[in-house]
Amino acid sequence: MARVTVEDCVDKVENRFELVMVAAQRARKIGSGAALTVDRDNDKNPVVALREIAEETVEVPNLKEELVRSHQRMAAYEDEEEDIDLMDGEEEWGTIAARRENAGMYGDEEVADDDSEPSLEDLAGGRPAE
Repeated sequence: MARVTVEDCVDKVENRFELVMVAAQRARKIGSGAALTVDRDNDKNPVVALREIAEETVEVPNLKEELVRSHQRMAAYEDEEEDIDLMDGEEEWGTIAARRENAGMYGDEEVADDDSEPSLEDLAGGRPAE
């Protein structure tokens, strides 16, 4: 029984970390019942996976694609016209924001065209009486 090493596989997959991820993906597939492409020789699944990669009996790009797909999470929407429920306070905030766009802070004053921030005196209601 010949031992497989990482050096045997590095020419097939350049990055060692990627090699580990791809070999682990193949080992999981073997563990879930995928057909072997090399003789087992009493080896465990990770060693068999590395031997398959070294002997190029499995396609590494396909394993990479399966690995990416296995880590993706996709939310499927059944109906695009479905109403989205607003969180508490969103509806009120939308109406307040709309009123502030149309009128001043209290609804009765003109909105300035410039984007300057009001001063503390303006927010407090003017200068204090001396």
